Amino acid sequence: MNTSNTLDAQTKAFVHYEVIDRVGYVTLARAEKRNALNHEVVSELKRAFATAEDDEACKVVVLRAEGKVFCAGADLEYIQQLQQNDYHENLLDSTHLMELFRLIYTLKKVVIAQVHGHAIAGGCGLAAICDFGFTVPEAKFGYTEVKIGFIPAIVKVFLLRKIGEARAKQLLLTGDLIPAAEAERYGLVNYVVPKAELEERVFAFARKLCTENSRQSMEVTKEMIARVQGMGLEEGLQYAAEMNAVARSSEDCQRGIAAFLNKEPLTW
Repeated sequence: MNTSNTLDAQTKAFVHYEVIDRVGYVTLARAEKRNALNHEVVSELKRAFATAEDDEACKVVVLRAEGKVFCAGADLEYIQQLQQNDYHENLLDSTHLMELFRLIYTLKKVVIAQVHGHAIAGGCGLAAICDFGFTVPEAKFGYTEVKIGFIPAIVKVFLLRKIGEARAKQLLLTGDLIPAAEAERYGLVNYVVPKAELEERVFAFARKLCTENSRQSMEVTKEMIARVQGMGLEEGLQYAAEMNAVARSSEDCQRGIAAFLNKEPLTW
């Protein structure tokens, strides 16, 4: 992998951000706690993704982690501390997490999950909310909240959209962990690859999106996928027709069609 364009844009206690050849890497770096989520980790993730969204040097984002586990979900010691808070204090904290998930889901740039180890509870939510997911055969996935008397509240909103009610119920109500191959069948991730190939496969896929696809087209398409699901049939079709009309006059569309008709090579 060519690392000549690495930018040390952000280095924080729990989350690192850098850019390599237009691929922005957001890296969970709390390996000693299995990259568990607490208020500080969520804050740093929000800052890192906001930075990536505004970074002109970054076209595609990869979410990855250090250590053996991708993310074990919420830090239970932190949750135990929060039990001393009143409802409004807990609502502020849960809203903080909700804002992270919404940010990733609505980010203008494509986000790829590079899952090298187990993704559990909120960690599974982080992986599933990304636009694409790569993982290794050894990784396990699942939402274990019901086993400890908690609920998978926020992740559920996105999971229902991604894999449907039947699959979501299977995961959320049993709390069972499933292997990577089954996670792929469920649609939680897109690709299961050997661990030795994971980093290079993700980078190659991200670079493919960077060089072959219009930034503007990917951004608008991702936004439309998020919005149209909440619309009725007629409203959704009208919205799609309007966006289609707008896209025809965009600079990227004009450039792309001209290159195709003139049989000219095009690298975005």
